[in-house]
Amino acid sequence: MKQHMKQGWRLAIRHFYIVILLFLYQLLWGLFLYRFVDMTVLPLLRRFPLQHPSDSAVSLFFSEAQFQLTKTDLINPYLWLLGGLFAARMLLTPLFNAGLLYSLHHMGETGETQFLQGIRKAWKPVTLLYWLRTLLIFAPGWFLLPRAFKLLMEGHSLGELLQGTLPGFGGWLLWSFLVHLLLLAMQFGAASGTGSLRWLSHALRNLFPYAGLSLLMWLLAVAASLAVSGLSYAWAGMLALIMHQAYHLLRTLLKVWTLAAQYDCLQSKQS
Repeated sequence: MKQHMKQGWRLAIRHFYIVILLFLYQLLWGLFLYRFVDMTVLPLLRRFPLQHPSDSAVSLFFSEAQFQLTKTDLINPYLWLLGGLFAARMLLTPLFNAGLLYSLHHMGETGETQFLQGIRKAWKPVTLLYWLRTLLIFAPGWFLLPRAFKLLMEGHSLGELLQGTLPGFGGWLLWSFLVHLLLLAMQFGAASGTGSLRWLSHALRNLFPYAGLSLLMWLLAVAASLAVSGLSYAWAGMLALIMHQAYHLLRTLLKVWTLAAQYDCLQSKQS
């Protein structure tokens, strides 16, 4: 596992200009999402009865929110805007993935990154697999989210809400984790040109080391996030602001490092 992390780091550093490109992409996406939340969600939250948070006031707030969401067309423009942002992300993200995954596999042949060539050659199968992955991950929400919303609107206590939703959402989390790993392996195969099913077979046969490496890399990213947050609270001021902004670049580098380590893990099992 340590060897995969080392090799993944070498690959990530050699693709550093792609890290910068992905960082700018995530920055723009975060800006659009922030503006959407600021425009839609915050005005609703300002109506929450913070000064007099009695049970009747909170119940009235939820009743009014339920009426506006279900009986009026107030939310329709925001749903169209959110749908447009989601569609744009669903179109652009797999293009970046195709270029990066293709380059990870083929750079050893020439010693150079092949990001743009990867987009041209692998965008179709990678995009289809990315859409399939997204569909499979969000599919359980079709059943779980309405139930959670119903319990919330009925005014159940926090304990009852957790008891009614936690098992389902825990299963959803595990399902999403497995789907992400297996469909990512298929995307590796599609980008490499050696076959998605072949890489899926290797991922299933080596699921435990593959999943263990992925969890370790994700825990490393969480630890980095907590460290930056802690230092930001300890050193409030300009230094904290600089660290907070620099962390977004670090987070993108960690994502590319994780992908490269996962690729090396599966690729080594085929040798």
